[in-house]
Amino acid sequence: MTEIEPDTLGDRLQNRTDDLLVVDVRHRDNHTDWHIPGSRNVDVYDELAFDRESAKEALNDLPDGAEIVTVCAAGVISQTATDLLQELGYDAKTLTDGMAGWSRVHRSAPVLIDIDGMLIQVARPGKGCLSHVLISDGEAVVFDPSHYLDEYEAILDDYEAELVGVFDTHAHADHVSGAAELADRHNVPYSLHLKDALALDATPLEDGKTVTVGGLDIEVIHTPGHSEGSVSFEIDGTALITGDTLFHESVGWVELGVEAGVEDTDVEGNAATLYESLQRLLDRPDDVLVLPTHDPGSPEPPVTATLAGVGERNADLGRDREDFVRELASDIPAHPPNFERVKRTNVGQESVPAEELAELELGPNNCAAE
Repeated sequence: MTEIEPDTLGDRLQNRTDDLLVVDVRHRDNHTDWHIPGSRNVDVYDELAFDRESAKEALNDLPDGAEIVTVCAAGVISQTATDLLQELGYDAKTLTDGMAGWSRVHRSAPVLIDIDGMLIQVARPGKGCLSHVLISDGEAVVFDPSHYLDEYEAILDDYEAELVGVFDTHAHADHVSGAAELADRHNVPYSLHLKDALALDATPLEDGKTVTVGGLDIEVIHTPGHSEGSVSFEIDGTALITGDTLFHESVGWVELGVEAGVEDTDVEGNAATLYESLQRLLDRPDDVLVLPTHDPGSPEPPVTATLAGVGERNADLGRDREDFVRELASDIPAHPPNFERVKRTNVGQESVPAEELAELELGPNNCAAE
């Protein structure tokens, strides 16, 4: 079996130093919903599964001399495509574990801000997730880590930093948080607003609280609406980690907690609450960097924008209160896959075995309202 590891593929796509063609053999709808950026969809999944020879014509139409990486959901059917492509004379490999493998890829880069320390953004392009590691005077805190904790351990080792705390901006609905486990590994506090820590032993985050890391002060801003316990963090007056409250071109959904059965609120009320939360953030200086926890695309770190720039790009911020509530309460796009179980897991109401986490998270990130 000829395979390429997800991290290797990610590095090659990121560097863009060679011609590599990613061929996704899943059904067209699956590719439309969630795919590796730049991949070419050749919908031959059924043919490969039931009559492999019938897939040859479509696969033989690929560019001559191309180096090809085949992709499916888990790397099984795509291996059949690789075998056929090799028989046809192509240089072909299979992406190990398919889209499940792609979902594991993480990349990191420094955020360029003027602080007494370093802020590292960790992007997970297969899920559209962004997390952050703040380091100052040998101390570090992590915001919104995924459950692939080795990525964060490596950063701590690289900077010889001691972890002193782990934070979640809210109880996520699209991926399983690794924050509590990371904190437990290092015997440090795991912090979450109590409105989201329904069945968790977490250090409570309260509005206006200041957390000091090395030489830096972090202000906690309670910004509910996407979830009752959503918070944002202002880092030394230079950056805002906004969770799913404020994205660069949209804002967070207001119905996920309601539909997952973990909130006793209603959609219209959440939308009104989110509007008021956004006004608090918009009072900050224009040049503060906005660092959301998700990006709807396949993010390459660092993903940043000034608050002024977000104001120009984000149509939701130009709506008055009545229009904002009406739009968010009525315009409901597709939900994140398995969001009910993911949300319940992140508030502590459900426990998912480690071997099931990757499958639970499979699929696109759909946390933005539009």
